[in-house]
Amino acid sequence: MAVRKIIRIDEEKCDGCGQCVIACPEGAIVIIDGKARLISETYCDGLGACIGECPQGAITIEEREAEPFNGEAVEKRLKESESMANVGSEELPCGCPGSASQVIERCELQEAKGRPPSNEAGEIKSTLQNWPVQIQLVPPKAPYFEGAHLLIAADCVPFAFADFHRKLLANRVLIVGCPKLDNADFYRRKIAQIIIQNEIRAIDVAYMEVPCCFGLVHLVHESLKESGKDIPLRLVKVGIEGEVLEIIDARKGGDI
Repeated sequence: MAVRKIIRIDEEKCDGCGQCVIACPEGAIVIIDGKARLISETYCDGLGACIGECPQGAITIEEREAEPFNGEAVEKRLKESESMANVGSEELPCGCPGSASQVIERCELQEAKGRPPSNEAGEIKSTLQNWPVQIQLVPPKAPYFEGAHLLIAADCVPFAFADFHRKLLANRVLIVGCPKLDNADFYRRKIAQIIIQNEIRAIDVAYMEVPCCFGLVHLVHESLKESGKDIPLRLVKVGIEGEVLEIIDARKGGDI
């Protein structure tokens, strides 16, 4: 090993927002256990494209002994990541038949005009129209994406927001994920492929008020830029006590 420049991540300062993951073109950083981690010294070129993207100032450049940067390894990793982003329904990453794409027909939804219908006991019925919903599992060209109004929600939103089905999910196609605990770069690539391969009418992004969750907004914004499409974009911030704190209309080139 030789002495060279390489990034250093201060875990005490890192809040796991994931913005550095999106900013790193080599895919050298991932979020693990809520913290940004350099997964391999050979993926880091030491140029520090991620530094300016960290709102906590947790990333710096240092000179120390490190494995040399390996561009070929980076290219291989990025190709593997892109291949995963393009996974289809016949190549599910979990190999589970229950993850096959399904459109959920709900005739009663038309009668309810977007409101979750209730049964005789007064129980609210689901308005979910598609399966699967996890970003990791959905194929980019699933039939329910064509002409869809897409709702991209952070995992915690449906638990915090009690009126999720009526106010956010009705008449939407849903995908969910956690930008803090999962691979944000994978999300960015997968969402970009969904937008590129389908005619998406509009996108809503529902996220929690905690700082790390805003990473979902950033990666959707990057996915839109990568797609080259100008699609109506609405941001919905939900508080941890269950209230909607803010709704913002934005577009591909908007300041978010």
